[in-house]
Amino acid sequence: MGTTPAQDYEDITKAIQPYLDGAKAGSGNTMKPSFHKDATVYGYLGDTLVAGPMKLIYDWADSIGPAPQVTPRIVKVDVAGSAANVRIEVDNWQKHRFTDIFNLLKIDGKWVIVNKIFHTHE
Repeated sequence: MGTTPAQDYEDITKAIQPYLDGAKAGSGNTMKPSFHKDATVYGYLGDTLVAGPMKLIYDWADSIGPAPQVTPRIVKVDVAGSAANVRIEVDNWQKHRFTDIFNLLKIDGKWVIVNKIFHTHE
């Protein structure tokens, strides 16, 4: 028997929490448990296309350091069986505002982010 939508939502928010904690701490290593080892990222930081492995984000978080004022909010969770999509609005990440969109997959009973796309607001 599968999990209930409420349980999936709770499990998904728990899966994303290390990413949010890593943003606040300025630590790519803290973020890693949220992601599949082969997860990818795509988006623009200013005019620069960020495209490739999540290591790009881990390294960026490490380079900019802690962001104690960051305020992420989960604004949408959409679940279809073993697949999910989550939208997060992130304010005050070192003076940046982002919309993050995560695709998650439930692998061996555990939700993990397999892809992140993002928009950087002006």
